[in-house]
Amino acid sequence: MKYAFQTVDVFTDRKFGGNPLACAAALETLAIIEDEKLMANAIAMGEFIHAGLRAALADSKGVREIRNKGLMIGIELDMECNQLVKDALADGLLINVTADNVVRLLPPLNMQRAEAEQLVKQLGALINRFLANAGAAQAAVKTA
Repeated sequence: MKYAFQTVDVFTDRKFGGNPLACAAALETLAIIEDEKLMANAIAMGEFIHAGLRAALADSKGVREIRNKGLMIGIELDMECNQLVKDALADGLLINVTADNVVRLLPPLNMQRAEAEQLVKQLGALINRFLANAGAAQAAVKTA
């Protein structure tokens, strides 16, 4: 679908309101998302990653919930996990932790299956390792 727009002089005094260039860029972005079927890809890859992480983390104590909406993915742990950001970066992954205990992923809409497989494999191993180390540390504290 091609979009048409008409400039309106109402917002010319605002920094971002009604800028014809910004509107043209936004409309072209929407056209690309539609033409390349990026929404369908986001849904499919999001479900694939969600299912893969559920399987990879199924036996891990410490995972409260794994949720997704397309490629917006959250892995809620039962402990603070800010250290995971540094650990992931050392492993070549870029993640974010919000609310101290939710690993948040926002991969690109054009993510391919091989990239999703690699993400599941690396992140699943990383979170399992983190939880195992945290569990060992808690056990050591209890016996001390």
